[in-house]
Amino acid sequence: MRVALVNYGAGNLTSVRKALKACGADVFVPGDAAAIATAAAVVIPGVGHFAATAALGGDWRSAVRAFVDHGRPLLGICLGQQWLFEGSTEAPDVAGLGVLAGRCAHLHDLAREQPGPAVAAGGVPAGAVKVPHVGWNDVTVVRSSPLLAGVRSGEQAYFTHAFAAPVSADTVATTEHGAVFASVVQRGRVYGAQFHPEKSSDVGLTVLKNFLRIAAGA
Repeated sequence: MRVALVNYGAGNLTSVRKALKACGADVFVPGDAAAIATAAAVVIPGVGHFAATAALGGDWRSAVRAFVDHGRPLLGICLGQQWLFEGSTEAPDVAGLGVLAGRCAHLHDLAREQPGPAVAAGGVPAGAVKVPHVGWNDVTVVRSSPLLAGVRSGEQAYFTHAFAAPVSADTVATTEHGAVFASVVQRGRVYGAQFHPEKSSDVGLTVLKNFLRIAAGA
């Protein structure tokens, strides 16, 4: 299974590559955008600031969009999931891929938009949790998806982020850290995980194996 792991300078490529290989993938890092067309599947990892995704403009954006428009499987991880949306308030001038509707936002901002505790002085929700959200947390499955086959609702995965995607019709699973956010998404054969499968033990390996099975069925 030939999988393109996209390097745009913001991904933890070593651990993602190791996890994918452990699941049986033949992983390569494309040297140019055109090379992803030779892959059975594409994985876009990422950690850090949304502005880093500006490197996925031009030819990369066109190539990735063509890949998914042809119904081929793509998985975005953490910042890679956020890039699937229209953009993020973290870098308002940087456009996301736009295959999923909505904009990502800071967890405190998402909390302000949701029913919950009163807002304290300074605009931060009363009793707000610490951000960034780092560590293990529950993944609550809200609808079925082949990406989560064999993953029970409430199992834990490893997160590290301050911004997240809003819950929408494309949400497969949610997690709560001050705000409820989309921790797994799917539209067609485009998938995303806000958590890091490569750091999430058996749950993460199950997700990656499921993604490879999806790709094998292409």
